[in-house]
Amino acid sequence: MVTGTVVESVVRISRANILGVRVSAINMQIALATIEGWIARREPHYVCVTTVHGIMESQHDEQLLHIHNSAGLVTPDGMPLVWLSRFTAPHVERVCGRDLMLAVCEHSTSREFRHFFYGGAPGVAELLAERLKARCPGLRVAGIYSPPFVPLTEEEDNSIVRLINDACADIVWVGIGAPKQERWMAEHVARLNAPVLIGVGAAFDFHAGLKKPAPGWMQQSGLEWLFRLISEPRRLWRRYLVYNPWFVWLVVRQVFGHEPRTEPADALLDHDAVAHREQRRAAGRGVVNALIDVAAAEILARQRKRHAVVERGVAGQAVEG
Repeated sequence: MVTGTVVESVVRISRANILGVRVSAINMQIALATIEGWIARREPHYVCVTTVHGIMESQHDEQLLHIHNSAGLVTPDGMPLVWLSRFTAPHVERVCGRDLMLAVCEHSTSREFRHFFYGGAPGVAELLAERLKARCPGLRVAGIYSPPFVPLTEEEDNSIVRLINDACADIVWVGIGAPKQERWMAEHVARLNAPVLIGVGAAFDFHAGLKKPAPGWMQQSGLEWLFRLISEPRRLWRRYLVYNPWFVWLVVRQVFGHEPRTEPADALLDHDAVAHREQRRAAGRGVVNALIDVAAAEILARQRKRHAVVERGVAGQAVEG
């Protein structure tokens, strides 16, 4: 049941094309208004809360790329995505899963939205629901379910769909880790009666009190990845130490004219677009060549300096001899 003021208008949200993934240019206020509107109109959508990791996984997974670009919202979780999205819209702010879950729960208490929590290890969803109800008095919990870590059979999956539909949920929170949760939402959005599915991953553990978030200054400066890497090095080393440098390199390539994979085919027929793209690539090559020249000059200067030192030392030894 939905009461109170709802959003009736459909607002077109611009997207920032980051390596082919269309990230929504939003802030928390826009996210809340959009989700409330979907519930009011009973429009089925899912929300991908996306980090650099999600962007990079999509570079070699066409299905995951399509899942992201078919989402109702792709929220920028991580300051690199926020900074890049601000080239599209200056109002963009970080909308991470942890903050979105709390904001939606607080926002929904007066509107009587019903929440279903799907995910987490055994016992985590129960703890999460209890802590959120204590923090958001009046929160309506429609149900909880912690799925097994092994793949579900078709019968088990159908049973879960019935469980969620019988709970009459408005929002299904999915916390089974990326990119598994994105695939699950895309596969189930048409089968569930709940109009909104939101994949929030580790937010289950954060709000259950099982993990501590990074300090605020690290979050705002784009260093939360370092905090998480130190906290869970064995699980996250590849995500951050491999994907982060690769992400920077691909973004630089895109800035210098290498078009992302989702460029419309008809853009290739636009001669002005082609000319502009070639100009950007030429400018990028010029910058790179200039940097190479500077580095080469610096190396040469250092080599000459070392040779001069060696020659002076040899000359000094000859005089002494």
